Amino acid sequence: MDIFGYPEFDRTGRKILTRTEGPYAFTKMNITVYRMETGQSLSFSSDREERAVLLIEGGVRYSWPGGDVPATRDSFLRDGAFCLHVPKGVEVKVTAFKRSEVLVQSAENEKTFESKFYTPQNCTEETFGQNQFEGKAQRTVRTFFDFHTAPDSNMVMGEIIVPQGGWSSYPPHHHPQPEVYYYRFGKPQGFGACFIGDDVKKIKDGSFCAVPGGLTHPQVNAPGYPMYYVWMIRNFEGNPWKDRIFDPAHTWLLKSE
Repeated sequence: MDIFGYPEFDRTGRKILTRTEGPYAFTKMNITVYRMETGQSLSFSSDREERAVLLIEGGVRYSWPGGDVPATRDSFLRDGAFCLHVPKGVEVKVTAFKRSEVLVQSAENEKTFESKFYTPQNCTEETFGQNQFEGKAQRTVRTFFDFHTAPDSNMVMGEIIVPQGGWSSYPPHHHPQPEVYYYRFGKPQGFGACFIGDDVKKIKDGSFCAVPGGLTHPQVNAPGYPMYYVWMIRNFEGNPWKDRIFDPAHTWLLKSE
């Protein structure tokens, strides 16, 4: 089973992470990253899939029925995020007014719900780990939507920012639902490592990992290279992701100072 991927942008500016068919079909999500040039527009619509369109960096105008909003994000490490989440049947147009990077996550969903535009003002942001492990696992976690806030969605999406030389998804945990991480670093030579079950691979700028359900997935980044990643989970019908299940071998860490 393929778990780690190191794709490049093709000549059209598209980088495919996962598809519902092929080696990453177990994720049950279509995830693509687009590099957009100034003036370029992209349109997305589906009569079967819900969709989340996240601005990773740059400046774009989001247009959809009921909304037409500009968004600017100069740094994915320092600036808050903008993400549009729509149900099936809703067309989204994104137009870049500067060079930009946009990630699109989608999954089949027969349910409908109100479209929602997430901004730095209405996105949940929390800091974890600041009082544990001498701060070695401190990270900022943003959650755009999950089962608690969007119960009719089949997806979860958020972002995590890890300071240099830190750990994330820690203590080691798992959940039955598959999850995908898309990584970026402030410098292209940034790196780290991701441990999925008993497998470990190097994290690079622009790489991703696809975590099968049931496997733990802690990760670490090198000193000098703060790490950013998008986290995306596919809910199961009747069994959506609600919480983490910690590895019993490491639950003692939850009580440590």
